[in-house]
Amino acid sequence: MSIEANVANYYTRGRLEDSILQALSRAGKDLANLTHGDLAALDEFHVGGREATQELAAQMELRPGIRLLDVGSGIGGPARYFAAEHGCNVTGVDLTEEFVLVSRSLTRRTKLDHAVEFLHGSALALPFGTADFDRAYTIHAGMNIADKLGFFREVRRVLKPEGLFAIFDLMRTAEGPIRYPVPWALTAETSFVAYVNDYRDTLTAAGFYVTRERHRGAFALEFMQRMMARVAQGGPPVLGLHLLMGEPTKVMLNNVHAMIEEGSLAPVELIARAV
Repeated sequence: MSIEANVANYYTRGRLEDSILQALSRAGKDLANLTHGDLAALDEFHVGGREATQELAAQMELRPGIRLLDVGSGIGGPARYFAAEHGCNVTGVDLTEEFVLVSRSLTRRTKLDHAVEFLHGSALALPFGTADFDRAYTIHAGMNIADKLGFFREVRRVLKPEGLFAIFDLMRTAEGPIRYPVPWALTAETSFVAYVNDYRDTLTAAGFYVTRERHRGAFALEFMQRMMARVAQGGPPVLGLHLLMGEPTKVMLNNVHAMIEEGSLAPVELIARAV
């Protein structure tokens, strides 16, 4: 089985939409009148959640009407945020077919399907023409992609000249083992965490130049400590990442927290411009 098939299988839950809708009902949400904010606790599937998405958006020179590509779009949280709050026309691509189907359904329910669409596809063979997009971003998808040069070349191909590519991934910042399981993988078989320098060099080779780099380790630790304190005080939330990650969620998050605290791993933002 290929790496991509293994990654897609890892994220496939089965009956994910039913689980999400049941949880939303238990949380007192009106399923007939959902907003993108109602979903933020579970569909911002990355360190820092909605706060991290907002901070990334602030660096992307966004304006209403631009075409924005989300590579590794998950169940669509950031894409819906960019459409609702910044007026962008967003296209998301994800390897996991169930994620794409759930993304489409939640987007219809939040009445954003006029501005957001989702396609099932690979980051290594994006189903678009050359220079179709004004901006692109990827959030916590690179850790599952071994061929980062192929990935970045595809993003460069579909971006217009001078278009921005924003990356927010967990990256290696020092030597040290990856403690499995983690949210993106149970074992090293589908985990491809790279050093920050590797990202920079690969972006350059793919036709970008990096304009901004920001390490978010302190932010991530503070965010995760707040989240763990809430769980300790009130128990697991009705709406949370456990709906996507299942039973090992607590162990996975503890492992990520430990590696960030040790300094071997950090969430890093890179903003690159197409040459």
